[in-house]
Amino acid sequence: MAVTEDEVMEFVGQAVGDFGALLTGALVVLGDQTGLLKAMAGAGAITPAELAERSGCHERYVREWLSGLAAAGYVAYRDDGRYELPEVQAIALTDETSPAYVIGGFQAMLAATRAVPALAERFRTGEGLGWHEHDAGLFQGTERFFRPGYQANLTQAWLPALDGVVAKLEAGATVADIGCGHGASTIIMAIAYPQSTFVGFDYHRESIEAARKAAADAGVADRCTFEVATAADYPGTYDLVCHFDCLHDMGDPVAAATHTRQSLAPDGTWLLVEPFANDDVADNLTPVGRVFYSASTLICTPGSLSQEGGAALGAQAGEGRLREVAEAAGFGTFRRATETPFNLVLEGRP
Repeated sequence: MAVTEDEVMEFVGQAVGDFGALLTGALVVLGDQTGLLKAMAGAGAITPAELAERSGCHERYVREWLSGLAAAGYVAYRDDGRYELPEVQAIALTDETSPAYVIGGFQAMLAATRAVPALAERFRTGEGLGWHEHDAGLFQGTERFFRPGYQANLTQAWLPALDGVVAKLEAGATVADIGCGHGASTIIMAIAYPQSTFVGFDYHRESIEAARKAAADAGVADRCTFEVATAADYPGTYDLVCHFDCLHDMGDPVAAATHTRQSLAPDGTWLLVEPFANDDVADNLTPVGRVFYSASTLICTPGSLSQEGGAALGAQAGEGRLREVAEAAGFGTFRRATETPFNLVLEGRP
């Protein structure tokens, strides 16, 4: 059947909205990096000139930036020419202690789009694009995006959902955090369980250096260390091995899971946290799925394809596929311990 002009224009309207979404993300990152957003938080209604003075930015840039965010509904425009950052937006855009803090997501997604020119050729050749080949903003943004969720859930809900793990951590356990990045998850656990020792592993040396600095700043460097290693060759034996939002990025997740099982103490536990996904693609066609599939196209799938094995699970692998990985790796027990709207939290036992 022939489509109507109205149907075409309806989609054009949707596309224009998505233009705005993409560009609004860039304006949010600008607001974070220039201090404009924090200068607006709690300031009430303010003129562009006043905000320029508070932030040390040029008034003409500030005025255009404010108008763009007002059109997006991120700031409120007053009829007297003043603008205000409402409290809800201020929490999400400036409060780094809130689980609703989303700046890192904007930063990471904007950085990921910078890989499009490189990926265009790789789409034809099948070659991968490693995490280390991405814009540096991806690493910082990813840590800032995931940290609030870890702070809100890791010690409060995820670890308590595992059988007997909290008691071990309180008594003194050895813990490995694989694919630790800048070390947010490792450090959160180290602060919560001072009797235990923690080591984070990542193949990306620059991330390990950042994690070491973060541990020192947090005052836990004496029992929270970081080393360069891959998921299939890190050393040691542990009571708890964690993979936070990284197994699907690996070229050979079965090899990684097998090494995890081999590195566990006889009564050890594997904590696997992955992006929430259903097993059927149709059930993932949601706003959250849109973000995860898109990020997976730009980051996770090419990351896996850049490694030996190239399994390319993708960020929407789902519990069924992850269970297949665990069973192939020899885990005797594998269950969903808990979940959030954004996370699957899975427990494996040898």
